[in-house]
Amino acid sequence: MKLRMIPLALGLCAALAGTMAHAAEVQVAVAANFTAPMKAIADAFQKKTGDTVVAAYGATGQFYAQIKNGAPFEVFLAADDSTPARLDQEKSTVPGTRFTYAIGALALWSAREGYVDKDGKVLKQGGFAHLSIANPKAAPYGLAAIQTLEKLGLLETLRPRIVEGQNISQAQQFVASGNAELGFVALSQVYKDGKLTGGSAWVVPESLHEPIRQDAVILAKGKDNPAARAFVDFLKGPEAEKIILSFGYKR
Repeated sequence: MKLRMIPLALGLCAALAGTMAHAAEVQVAVAANFTAPMKAIADAFQKKTGDTVVAAYGATGQFYAQIKNGAPFEVFLAADDSTPARLDQEKSTVPGTRFTYAIGALALWSAREGYVDKDGKVLKQGGFAHLSIANPKAAPYGLAAIQTLEKLGLLETLRPRIVEGQNISQAQQFVASGNAELGFVALSQVYKDGKLTGGSAWVVPESLHEPIRQDAVILAKGKDNPAARAFVDFLKGPEAEKIILSFGYKR
């Protein structure tokens, strides 16, 4: 009985060693608004391929500066389409790999139930001390928030109450912690499977800001990494799309 088990055990070890030998990593810079979907996508990608996504999350503008300064990122998931296009023009990417992976939605959100009405009238009523947004110079969702306030004719009135986060994650945290009564966040941060995960929100109409078209691209450092291409192919596929849509994005 024992003699029969030895070849089986050796076979399992060999199979495991083979799987580990073929596993690879891909370094990905991810816009902060896409944190939750990315974690789910990375997990699904690893289960399917055995490859690991090593992700960093932050503001798109800050990632641009890091990439230009030699950061080891191999794939970039931006919160806009202009930054990857700029990197394309500057020959910092693998040509022909840029594509739109998601179209984002902006939301005015409060951690308090019933605080934000379905039409966003709370902005005009003004019964709050702080309005959180992401840095509009570095984060496209912050820029969309400024565009929304301008369209509503409220920017100058509310400017003294605006508090800026370095990125959309910090802007959302200001609201979640109660340091700001409400703020403009990515819908994906407070939405999952067709409903809010807590608090109250107004989904900002797309007509109030420029489209938040989010592009991905393989960077020059990922040119020779098959895992980078495999990850991008997975991101384009149906399994990733299902996850992306579940967080309120469009394709």
